[in-house]
Amino acid sequence: MKQAKIAFTIVFLLILGSFLFIWIQREIEFREELASRPLPDSLHPIVEEKSRELVEAAEEIGINVVITDGFRSFEEQDLLYKQGRSSDGNIVTYAEGGESYHNYGLAIDFALQLDDGSVVWDIERDDNGNGEPDWFEVAEIGKNLGFDWGGDWNRFKDYPHLEMTFGLSIRELQKGWRPEDTFE
Repeated sequence: MKQAKIAFTIVFLLILGSFLFIWIQREIEFREELASRPLPDSLHPIVEEKSRELVEAAEEIGINVVITDGFRSFEEQDLLYKQGRSSDGNIVTYAEGGESYHNYGLAIDFALQLDDGSVVWDIERDDNGNGEPDWFEVAEIGKNLGFDWGGDWNRFKDYPHLEMTFGLSIRELQKGWRPEDTFE
């Protein structure tokens, strides 16, 4: 009887070890596949479509919006990060290359466009005359379209920024996860 228990335990451990080995191999292959995925080079199609809807919805209530930035390469992000630090200008970002949703095609920046074609970042402006700042109306439209707004952030308020994370963190994006993985 004791030998049967020992034999059963050995067989059980061998089977368990085999399953564990297979699982580890698949996990390694999966991580290698993720790490080898190319980086995006444009806005995600859903973000691009929602950006157009944002501009159209704002126009319907008398606000002219322009998308001032969308996808950014790591190199472009690094140049922006240097601004106000090692190059002239004001600090406009705290994210280096690879640390921004812009780098994965999941974020846009907007501004208000005046009738003369000039662009302003005036969050108090009320050109449609309804008593509410146009900027906050646009942000609300963005949130209704599924964007997260940088003006809602607790630490650094990034008023021109709208992003769709699809539930993915920057760390996950850096590891190769993409929004398409969240839909499977």
